[in-house]
Amino acid sequence: MEPDFPLHTAVVCHDAGAANIVIASLLETGRVDWRAYMAGPAERLWKASFSKIELHDSLESTLDGAELLVTGTGWESDVEHEARLLARERGVKSVAIIDHWVNYVERFVRHGKVVWPDEFWVTDQYALEHALRVFPEKSVLQIPNHYVIRQLREIALVEKADEPELLYVLEPMRTDWGHGIPGEFQALDYFVGRFSELGFPAETVIRLRPHPSEVYGKYDHWIDLNPEMNIKLDTLLSISESLGRATWVAGCESFALVLAMMAGRKVYCTLPPWAPPCRLPHGGLIHLGRLSK
Repeated sequence: MEPDFPLHTAVVCHDAGAANIVIASLLETGRVDWRAYMAGPAERLWKASFSKIELHDSLESTLDGAELLVTGTGWESDVEHEARLLARERGVKSVAIIDHWVNYVERFVRHGKVVWPDEFWVTDQYALEHALRVFPEKSVLQIPNHYVIRQLREIALVEKADEPELLYVLEPMRTDWGHGIPGEFQALDYFVGRFSELGFPAETVIRLRPHPSEVYGKYDHWIDLNPEMNIKLDTLLSISESLGRATWVAGCESFALVLAMMAGRKVYCTLPPWAPPCRLPHGGLIHLGRLSK
């Protein structure tokens, strides 16, 4: 069902995942009367879509007169948590968009305090089934993912790269799995170690696309340590253009892997065998850690 946005709707986002879904849903209405507070990667996304709507500089002013609060459920900030808390104190109905398939409970906990919204919005059947198990006493609704619809339309318009290209979608794993090295680098090493046996053409370009939350230059040293591979950083701003150029896509648990599968790409999960199992529930994903050598 399409979400219902009353006249006075406030939106608060930080991480890119939910912000993309929220913004695409708002664009679908054709309206420009939103009250918005954006931080982190979401601020850039908002300004690209609603350049004429001035952002509020505080949560308090954003929620003044609001009938509904819509937030993301990101990891990189407390701002969405604080917005839901403020909405509860003011008696404003709040909804939270869950843009992935992992860590549902943890998304609503900050500093030991749990703040749930009045409704949870998800965008596919996998997420709906999981959310209904995790939040059995709360309202869970499935809404259309207009961001995915737009992305798939844009991906289809992009021509493949002239040379074989694999897009590696990066993300911080926030754990070292007991090995003393960040998990994202372990996954990269495991992927490179198995690259030759996977049948890719020798001239394949591997383009690393950093996560929006990662610092510039984070992977430069790792690239330097693998001079025998044709590895380059992906400098394209649009994920749809990056996916459109690629023949293959790899990564750990990024939403972009699901988008790539929906776009018909061959997609690899690079989590090594010693890491916890991949939590993406979608069929069609090739798990390197499960393939026999």
